[in-house]
Amino acid sequence: MSSGRMDERERTYKSRDERHAQLLAVGLQLFSTLPYDDVSIDAIAAGAGVSKGLLYHYFGSKRALYVAVVQYAAGELLLALAPDPKRPGVDNARRGLEAYLGFVSERADAYLTLMSGGLGADPEVQATLEATREVIAAQLLVGAKLDKAGPAARLAARAWLGGVEAGSIDWLRRRDVDMAVLVDLFSASLFVHLLAAARLSGDTSGVLDGLPLLAGLLKVPPPA
Repeated sequence: MSSGRMDERERTYKSRDERHAQLLAVGLQLFSTLPYDDVSIDAIAAGAGVSKGLLYHYFGSKRALYVAVVQYAAGELLLALAPDPKRPGVDNARRGLEAYLGFVSERADAYLTLMSGGLGADPEVQATLEATREVIAAQLLVGAKLDKAGPAARLAARAWLGGVEAGSIDWLRRRDVDMAVLVDLFSASLFVHLLAAARLSGDTSGVLDGLPLLAGLLKVPPPA
């Protein structure tokens, strides 16, 4: 095959990838600000500047597009939560909380729909949510040096994540506390969960290493 034909094929693939990403971005914007039933294929196609037929060509149906959008959003969230290996685990956790709450705040309607039943009950959507939770829990345990601590640590991380989701839903509905307060609350709760798991595993050193930093983040004196 000539280099000219290869270049043309590469440009075609790149164009398809870019168009696919554009449709996902437009879908995320609309599904994040409107109820699912109020988002039409026509609106998404118009927002992306393509025909409705092309959108169906890529995704097949509105539900399939929604599932793809949820998967895309989950990937974007995990990128935002990716830990910095140069930072202590507790510091990464707080930074991740700020990123998480900022992410869900910008997509409040979509988050509430997902977490309060609705389309979150879709098997493919639920599988994406569960996979995302597993990645976040694993990152937390690695940061706390509890990734080898066994089932109790995993359960503690998942229980904490459940509390964050429940607290985020309440916060999005009420907006009666500042985000910084919520970050402080969730940070302290995370430490308590992980410390309990560490004590059960018989090794608290990884979690206790972060105690002075946690106290500084919460602006309270560390315990003696």
